[in-house]
Amino acid sequence: MISERLLALVRCPDCHGALSGTADRLVCQACGHRFGGSAQAYLDLRPHVEFDEQTKYLDEALHADARHERVSPPFLGSKVRNDMLRAFLAPGPDDRVLDLGCGSGRALLWNRDWRSTMAGIDIAPFFAEEARGGVDLLLGDLRRLPFADGTFTKAYSLDVLEHLSPDALRAMLTEAARVLAPGGHLFVYTHVRKNARIAVALKWINRAARRLERAGLIDLRQERLRKSDHLNPLADIPDLRRMAAACGFRIRKIRYYTPIAGGLIENILMRMAERQLARRAQKHARGSGTSSAALTDEEALKAARTAGKQRIERSGALRAALTVSTAIMKLDVALFGRIESGPFFALLERAGPEA
Repeated sequence: MISERLLALVRCPDCHGALSGTADRLVCQACGHRFGGSAQAYLDLRPHVEFDEQTKYLDEALHADARHERVSPPFLGSKVRNDMLRAFLAPGPDDRVLDLGCGSGRALLWNRDWRSTMAGIDIAPFFAEEARGGVDLLLGDLRRLPFADGTFTKAYSLDVLEHLSPDALRAMLTEAARVLAPGGHLFVYTHVRKNARIAVALKWINRAARRLERAGLIDLRQERLRKSDHLNPLADIPDLRRMAAACGFRIRKIRYYTPIAGGLIENILMRMAERQLARRAQKHARGSGTSSAALTDEEALKAARTAGKQRIERSGALRAALTVSTAIMKLDVALFGRIESGPFFALLERAGPEA
């Protein structure tokens, strides 16, 4: 949505000048650049400058499974990440919170009980239907944020940093520091390239998943397509600390996440269930009696995702099973959270002028 509160916060992404006008037609009072809203309920505040580096997440193909279209309650890995976000960041009603790379907008919806002033920004307009009608959304570039200095007290970024080159990551973090007030906090979930020795178990799980795919029991093509956009700019945790300091942050808290139980549950068990639902959708289409009703693999995967979300809404037993599976996945943080490894949760603090 586009609220009056959001319109009061935004600025020109090119010069940070004040914007005047209505949601569908904004003009920068300083540089004269024009911006507009959308019939689909989000502001388009992409900068006029064109960056050579662009994410593959702008491609329709990466969203063929339609996971962004509807928001389900958080379970499994998304629940682990969201619980860590809530524990680390802990905003309140007086905070102004920015979701950097909000994707479908689901984290904004899951955390509306914070009662904070919240907004989400992403370069790709694949926002969920519920998010378009329920939270403030912007289409924009994380390297040129459309806000004045110190606008927000807190921010977070989930599964975003690994998609950036070192230069883009530096620009993104520098902008995040700029729009945060001194002492403000940024929560991030991403990974570095260096893993701990215990991560060898995850390699075994991924190797088993590839064998199951060759046997036709799971389909990992969509996941490979999504990960093909990973640039993995951070080598290790010391590299993270150097990058954070160069961009105006210091690390206040960090926990590691080597998803061994999570890898088994999400990379194998959930993918097997998804494959079964996809095959069922294809079989149902063939049984309609017309060749035009046959589903492609992409359409079947989309149907499987939709059917899975509908089952979660209807079945208390399934929700209970997912809750138990999520609790098992949280053991990865409890048992291995102190072992320095690739994936991590970190709370960065925006340094003050004296730092």
